[in-house]
Amino acid sequence: MKLRFDSRSIKFRMWLYFILFAAGLMLVLWFLQIFFLNNYYSVMKEETADKAATLITSKYLNTDNDEDFISTVESISAPNDIYTYFETEDGYDAFSSLNWGTKATSSTYFQEKATARQQLQSAGYTENSIIFKTTKPDSNNETLVYASRLRKGNSRTIFMYVFSPLYPMDSTISILSSQLIYITIISIVLAVLMSFYLSSRISNPIQNMSRSANRLAKGEYGIVFRGGQYTELSDLADTLTRTSIKLEKSDVLQKDLIANVSHDLRTPLTMIKSYAEMIQDISGDDPEKRNAHLQVIMDEADRLNLLVSDMLALSRMQSGALTVDMAVFDLCEMIRQLLNSYSLLEEQESYHIKFECREKFVPVNADEERIKQVLSNLINNAIEFCGTDKEIIVTLKRRGAKALCQVTDHGVGIPQNELEYIWERYYRSSSNTVRSSQGTGLGLSIVKEILTMHKANFGVNSKIGHGTTFWFELDMSRQDTQRAYRTLWGSKRKK
Repeated sequence: MKLRFDSRSIKFRMWLYFILFAAGLMLVLWFLQIFFLNNYYSVMKEETADKAATLITSKYLNTDNDEDFISTVESISAPNDIYTYFETEDGYDAFSSLNWGTKATSSTYFQEKATARQQLQSAGYTENSIIFKTTKPDSNNETLVYASRLRKGNSRTIFMYVFSPLYPMDSTISILSSQLIYITIISIVLAVLMSFYLSSRISNPIQNMSRSANRLAKGEYGIVFRGGQYTELSDLADTLTRTSIKLEKSDVLQKDLIANVSHDLRTPLTMIKSYAEMIQDISGDDPEKRNAHLQVIMDEADRLNLLVSDMLALSRMQSGALTVDMAVFDLCEMIRQLLNSYSLLEEQESYHIKFECREKFVPVNADEERIKQVLSNLINNAIEFCGTDKEIIVTLKRRGAKALCQVTDHGVGIPQNELEYIWERYYRSSSNTVRSSQGTGLGLSIVKEILTMHKANFGVNSKIGHGTTFWFELDMSRQDTQRAYRTLWGSKRKK
């Protein structure tokens, strides 16, 4: 297999960034060590000399113990590689520190001392301290000179000189340059190895997920994605794995949808055609048979019309083309009126639909017709699977600022692992293996869409062998409640 170089790949980009980072770091290091070392060294020596002179001056002005002062001067001078010298105003030696590193004496810095004394005297009393660099004529060695005029109380003025040699840095720079060559080579090699290792650890899981995603795109479901050892990649792999599972279930539901729609359309169409042929061939001259066969054709046509209407309504809801008309109405009264339409079913087929509501007035803010459709679908679903007792209980009660409505049956129930899927179109629970021939399989999907449009809470509770309870909540209206209450009871008194 021919390898293709990709300059935009993670592996190449990480390798390039590591190399550039290491090279930039080495460049900065070279620049600082080679070009700025002399200046940096000189600045640091100036700061050291100034700090030492300040400490010695403070000690001189604040102590009368000569031994303590001498000890302080020695402890400051030796570690900082400086030579401290004190001279009276008349030019006599007062005190000097020992510099064991250079074996310096007052004669060693005679010329520097004379130059500093001259500059201090030229400045008069406008400046009490000066600092400068000087080079001996017989060598290229520089010396940093700090000089100050000190006076304590009424005593005589003395001059303090601090001499700090500035050693040549050429040999040091040469050594650093040799070291930096090896450091640069080692750093670049380590950067290459580290970038290759890290880029592989990151890019390999992504490449594996990409190959798995290609399999998923080709319709191979149930794939488990591997994310490696990084949290972000593991989260991505888990998300893709869940997506694979969801797509597999969606594909199954889509196939079931096509199969169910095809079945629901084929059955009434077949019956319409069959009974039309029977009318043509057999019962055309028999009014009684003809009317019975025509009734079957009309029933099946109504069933087709209901299926198409439900599919169209669900499609409009899901596309956002259908909106809700919010208004305040009495949910309790609306349920009572709706249950009156089921009286014939109760008389002919012995169903018992019971309504429980302790409240006399439950004002809610919702679309009355859509909520009526929700209740009708839930009650029809309960009738379909209510069990042998044929009892359905509709409950309405207040719960805080919400109105809670429940529709309960005592049927076979729904398994817990299937509850989240019953709102899908044409989904059929494994415990409810038979769907009524009068249903369209879209009732609960329509319920879900309407309640979602109302931003209402809803759900289902079920236990195998004990029945199922569908519930939803609506916001109770706090506006015009008393006026609506008076209107409602006023109309009831007139009756």
